[in-house]
Amino acid sequence: MTRWKLTIEYSGTGFSGWQRQDGVSTIQAAIENAITKFCGQDIPIHAAGRTDAGVHAKGQIAHFDLDYGDRSITGFELAKAINAHLLPQPIAILKAENVHPEFHARFDAQNKLYRYRILQRPAMSALEKNRMWHIRHRLNLEAMQDSARHLLGHHDFTTFRDSQCQAKSSLRTLDSLNITSKPYDDSDGLEIHIEAQAQSFLHHQVRNMVGSLSLVGLGKWSPQDMKTALDAKDRKAGGPTAPATGLYLVRIDYPNTNAAEHKI
Repeated sequence: MTRWKLTIEYSGTGFSGWQRQDGVSTIQAAIENAITKFCGQDIPIHAAGRTDAGVHAKGQIAHFDLDYGDRSITGFELAKAINAHLLPQPIAILKAENVHPEFHARFDAQNKLYRYRILQRPAMSALEKNRMWHIRHRLNLEAMQDSARHLLGHHDFTTFRDSQCQAKSSLRTLDSLNITSKPYDDSDGLEIHIEAQAQSFLHHQVRNMVGSLSLVGLGKWSPQDMKTALDAKDRKAGGPTAPATGLYLVRIDYPNTNAAEHKI
């Protein structure tokens, strides 16, 4: 029995999230079905974290155990075989690695990086529909950056926690929350990235933080309002939940692993 670690890229559009569910298409089910077609075995895979419907990934991590008998197979061959059975779905195994039998994709994860993409311009993107959150009005990035500082560190993030969140505690440590921008086109379009890094996140935490940051950017909140919302420890005090379309799970770090960031 060999334990394999998978690095996975996917478009969440059209899927009902990561976790296998009856009657709907999910990322987990698609990969497990591809593994079954490859080796004839029904094998469960375990992910570092579940992504919601419509959320994308550049570096999702999962593991599974494979009994391949006396035959040998390399990581390259395994990834190629699974990918062949995933077509034409927008899911790709970027890498398959033979790891220690006790490795666990979820419990061994030390850090996660999420990136949220916003397109600021009057017209929507015809080429990247369902890949970004389209905001027509200009955002005040400096005010957003000022307000983001209130969220850094160890806090009770109840205000940014989904009401259906199953985590036992709402306490989390946000290591970084960076807001940057770059030109999107030659017509004054701007692509804004909001990157959040922590060991773990609450359900919808990133999307709820982004929704609140958008209120600051639009001038509906002041940076101080962000601190007031955080201190309220009440979801009703927070901003809207940003659409899933702009969220990407970019990278997950493990002990003794120097994972290179996947650029979007």
